Amino acid sequence: MMDFSFWDIARNLLIGLQWTLLLSLVAFICGGIAGLLVMLARISDNLTLRVLARGYIELFQGTPLLMQLFMVFFGIALFGVDVSAWLAAATALTLFTSAFLAEIWRGCVESIPRGQWEASASLALGRLEQLRHVVLPQALRIAIAPTVGFSVQVVKGTAVTSIIGFTELTKTGGMLANATFEPFMIYGLVSLGYFILCYPLSLSARHLERRLHAPA
Repeated sequence: MMDFSFWDIARNLLIGLQWTLLLSLVAFICGGIAGLLVMLARISDNLTLRVLARGYIELFQGTPLLMQLFMVFFGIALFGVDVSAWLAAATALTLFTSAFLAEIWRGCVESIPRGQWEASASLALGRLEQLRHVVLPQALRIAIAPTVGFSVQVVKGTAVTSIIGFTELTKTGGMLANATFEPFMIYGLVSLGYFILCYPLSLSARHLERRLHAPA
């Protein structure tokens, strides 16, 4: 057994925590951008775009994230392209995130009464202008809770990437547990790390909801 002090363990876990945070941010930001585009395609008047967007969403919602990781990590390698565990993890999580966010946001947009669309159309606003100025501000209030809830799932979902060798918080904890034979302490600290990342998201959601629902 290797001799690790508590601070050695904490330092290594903090490194893993940083990689978990970075991967979560990349997945959520890139997935959010892609998800917005997919959502716009999903509600567009163009039938082809709607069908393609729905197929995209169904594909990534209907298959496990683990399988998507394998397909990216091992599938691209079949074409002679060397894919790092970091790139594979970021790509798979981005695709996974975009599909779920697109469907969450579509539901929020479509929950806005049809009369809001008709009223904005009577002002000679185009469809994108209706979305930007009338529909999206209202949908944003509805979207906060499910979006933040899913962002927490993204953070916890990064743990799956350890299966392809990406050294995030869970992978780091597993290696330390094997080296120190102290799994209870190690995984307790790992759990604390995830809580530290996820709890501020819940607090920020409550703060945003209060601000958006506060009287002007």
